[in-house]
Amino acid sequence: MLRKLYDNLEEYLCFFFSAVMTLCLTLQVCIRTLTGDALAWTEELSRYCFIWTVYAAMCFATKRLTQVRITAQFLRASVRTRLAFRLLADAICIVFNLFVAWICFSAIADNFDFPEVSATLGIVKGYVEMVIPVCFVLASWRCIEVWIVNWRRGTLENLVNNTGEGDL
Repeated sequence: MLRKLYDNLEEYLCFFFSAVMTLCLTLQVCIRTLTGDALAWTEELSRYCFIWTVYAAMCFATKRLTQVRITAQFLRASVRTRLAFRLLADAICIVFNLFVAWICFSAIADNFDFPEVSATLGIVKGYVEMVIPVCFVLASWRCIEVWIVNWRRGTLENLVNNTGEGDL
């Protein structure tokens, strides 16, 4: 059960947050249509769910090797050369992700020292914003995990062959 949760975490998060966002927006439209009034908390919750969905999807794309990459310049290179450049690109991506996470953690820590409370839900916005550094760290881990899994399987060439088999 835990393994299934770990293997599909991003998918579950995207589904959950998208479903909550859709339900909130549907409820909002129904209430506005029936009463002409609005529910402020549904707009705020749907906004937060949208943000969380986007960052969870970033991790999902990293795990499935579907993030945007420009690889045409390496098509005629050897597999070894393409792997070297892929490793360099992934290393830069990981360093960047961890840098962003570190900056975000620092900024959000200040938000907990002087908490800003959301207008309608009454929650500290720092909890909402924690999705950003957490997902950047998770995306870095998923990138490393793809390399580890393919190295153990002996299928590193799939990371550069555009076969779609290099994912987890």
